[in-house]
Amino acid sequence: MAQLVESGGDSVQTGESLTLSCAASGITFSGYCAGWLRQAPGKEREWVAYMAPIGVSDYANSVKGRFTLSRDDAKNMVNLQMNSLKPEDTATYYCAADLSCRAVVTASPTNRGQGTQVTVSS
Repeated sequence: MAQLVESGGDSVQTGESLTLSCAASGITFSGYCAGWLRQAPGKEREWVAYMAPIGVSDYANSVKGRFTLSRDDAKNMVNLQMNSLKPEDTATYYCAADLSCRAVVTASPTNRGQGTQVTVSS
């Protein structure tokens, strides 16, 4: 059974940066569509970013140009570099992995971590 463990969540000010990391056991990220979801209080879970097995990545419009997803195959980790953070980025961020990128984009992946909290204050 796959286990995804996130780290790196924190409370920051508007404009600051954070890097979230996700370590996997039981699956190899390079064989999956891996990425991040987030859920803000009172809102539905939404897709943030994904990277397909071949290394192609895509981002939600709300984070495009500010967030960068990377994959470290040697460590079997995915990282989300978040720059120019805004209060609307406040959410619990979840690492996600599925054989289908569509499942990640629709926020219904087979594998998901427990989440890490990101709070951005104005």
